[in-house]
Amino acid sequence: MVNTGARPLTVTIIGNTSWGNTLGNLLANNGATVKLWTRYETEAEELNREEKGYFFTSSMAEALEGADLVVWAVPSQRMRWNVIQAKDYLTDSMVLVSAAKGLEAQSGMRMSEVIAEEIAPPLRDQICVLSGPNLAKEIAQGLPAASVIAARNPVLAEKLRGLLESPNFFLFSSDDVVGVELSGAFKNIIALGAGMIDGLGLGDNAKSAFMTLGWAELVSLGVSLGAKENTFYGLAGLGDLIATCSSQLSRNHYVGFQLAKGRNINDITASMPHVAEGITTTLAAQRLAQRQRLNLSIVNAIYEILYRGVPPNEIMTRFKELVTSHR
Repeated sequence: MVNTGARPLTVTIIGNTSWGNTLGNLLANNGATVKLWTRYETEAEELNREEKGYFFTSSMAEALEGADLVVWAVPSQRMRWNVIQAKDYLTDSMVLVSAAKGLEAQSGMRMSEVIAEEIAPPLRDQICVLSGPNLAKEIAQGLPAASVIAARNPVLAEKLRGLLESPNFFLFSSDDVVGVELSGAFKNIIALGAGMIDGLGLGDNAKSAFMTLGWAELVSLGVSLGAKENTFYGLAGLGDLIATCSSQLSRNHYVGFQLAKGRNINDITASMPHVAEGITTTLAAQRLAQRQRLNLSIVNAIYEILYRGVPPNEIMTRFKELVTSHR
């Protein structure tokens, strides 16, 4: 449990990502002492010369020394590696937060599960997750946003809400870790399809119907995995879905749009400075659906477009089939 007394909160951000830096700025502005771990020493030295208001280091030991709160803001497929680098420096006084929105591709595990698998058992009750409609560029500009902090212990979630909230960044607490994490991961799959629909010029009516029916499929998968249904229709679910499917800042919408315009998936991702989590999440969700004996036509369609070379206009064929099955 975080208990800093009179001294400032000490926070370690693991991951020199746009979201990691945005969280670093938010917390520094709240009065916290912030250290951000980045992989390369030359990168840390260069960033420290920019005087961003917090400290960069490539030493994991230095980054985690004295930390009250540790936040992983890394791509989901790098989460396990990053936790392994940190685990020997974690102590039982630290609260651990995943700010990543994805599933491990091969195992289908949520990020909190990945963290729990790699750390000492006594630390597992201190894992929390942060997710919501959080387009990093808008938050970095000081625009208002809201998110959800979830922990199995509601007292811990509420404590963190008070520590992380700022004048333009509002937080809600939840005890549905499974639902909050799956919402943040699954919405990226729908955003890929929404981008395809926009790229094909099919209109907002088609996109709205696609989002509604596709989300219903993924809610059924989430509930089968232990999530609470109402979480998917709250801020961490529906709120994040709307932002990711409509914003020009959405990486996953961008990938879907570019696919519909005829670009190759490898060329698209190679040209992007950041990761579109929906690509690997689609693979994980497709496997989870098979494991749960669920036939998710939208997930299957996006999987085949991404991994089997099926043309993006197939998304409309599957959508029409889904509409027919729901009538």
